[in-house]
Amino acid sequence: MQEISEYLDKNKDRFINELIQLLKIPSVSADPAYSQDVINASEAIKTALLEAGCETAEICETKGYPIVFAEKIIDPELPTVLVYGHYDVQPADPIDLWDSPPFEPQIKTTDIHPEGAIFARGACDDKGQMYMHVKAMEFMVKTNQLPCNVKFMIEGEEEVGSENLGQFVADNREKLANDIILISDTGMIAKNVPSITTGLRGLSYVEVEVTGPNRDLHSGLYGGAVANPINILTKMIASLHDENNHITIPGFYDKVEELSKEERAQMAKAPFNLEEYKKALDINAVYGEKGYTTNERNSIRPTLDVNGIWGGYTGAGAKTVIASKAYAKISMRLVPHQDWKEITELFKTHFEKLAPEGVTVKVTPHHGGQGYVTPIDNNGYKAASKAYETTFGKTPIPQRSGGSIPIVSLFENELKSKTILMGFGLDSDAIHSPNEHFGIWNYLKGIETIPYFYQNFVELSK
Repeated sequence: MQEISEYLDKNKDRFINELIQLLKIPSVSADPAYSQDVINASEAIKTALLEAGCETAEICETKGYPIVFAEKIIDPELPTVLVYGHYDVQPADPIDLWDSPPFEPQIKTTDIHPEGAIFARGACDDKGQMYMHVKAMEFMVKTNQLPCNVKFMIEGEEEVGSENLGQFVADNREKLANDIILISDTGMIAKNVPSITTGLRGLSYVEVEVTGPNRDLHSGLYGGAVANPINILTKMIASLHDENNHITIPGFYDKVEELSKEERAQMAKAPFNLEEYKKALDINAVYGEKGYTTNERNSIRPTLDVNGIWGGYTGAGAKTVIASKAYAKISMRLVPHQDWKEITELFKTHFEKLAPEGVTVKVTPHHGGQGYVTPIDNNGYKAASKAYETTFGKTPIPQRSGGSIPIVSLFENELKSKTILMGFGLDSDAIHSPNEHFGIWNYLKGIETIPYFYQNFVELSK
């Protein structure tokens, strides 16, 4: 595939501009105000896949947002790669923390990306990484180097829990049949340290509501005489961790896998500079569960975090009230073997028991998914490793991620396929945060590397 560098040089400006046009579409699946934009994004993906060389592409309706399915079958006897990605994005809030409008992509240089990075919501998660596969497909088709069959399944609900994807997969097992699933929705350790994600944490996401009096009350007339839902909620949340930052929900750790000293030692070989980590986040100390390193805390250990909390008056000036209600959104990142539905129920039971007299508590589960670990001795992993070796000149490091892609375990259960996670993002890309961006070097490097995965996988499958 010596032509890939030449093809990239010739087409890189077009590849960048195409991604910029896609990033202009505010496909925020969580906000109904953007529903038409989400649909517009699906149409744009369908068009891009056809232009890249897929023989067929269709918009598959679901009870929510559509799934784009496309394929190019060159020989049923050859292996089939199924590419998964998503075209929906996180809300851009808080808008005022963006240095440039989130849906008006701009290319800026940074210390990490001196060659430039595209700043926009969805740049890295996941439009930029998903679109690498579209352009890699284009290269292989246009140069007659596609060595096997390829299918694409690009959804529009990943950021809201992929609620309708499970039914779609169950209803279309034959249509989606494959030999390996390829996803780029993760990252690598550094630009000069390639890595392949071999593990993902599961997720349980809930919303809690604490209700006290039947209306907001004057804090002078009623303060000290009735339970304040905001005070109560913060105490309840604080009690969910002990002095060692260990989660206090009974049964929470029952199925947590304890890695051996040998496995933890292998993980510790990954390059990591604690001082640089703190400097990048502008913090003076790290924080987390006692007895574990920073990289262990954010990958092989479960967590519980408040993602949002509100109630009462938060506007300008003063309004002295005791709020009738207080709310919080809470996410729990889970490790393999922890069942997200079981953990959600454990949380609900425990949190309701924490409520003192004078308030009522409501726990509303939103979405979740299982964790996943992929072996490094299968042909898919070997093919990916060789691909990175070719384009980076070094062997990638297997790495467990702290993030969640709940549908990966679904794919294995329904389609009986392993998933390979070839991510090209960086921790500094600010996904889910203001000023999200994706390095142009990383984007083009992904397009360069992916075709080698196909070539290697076919050779290893013979």
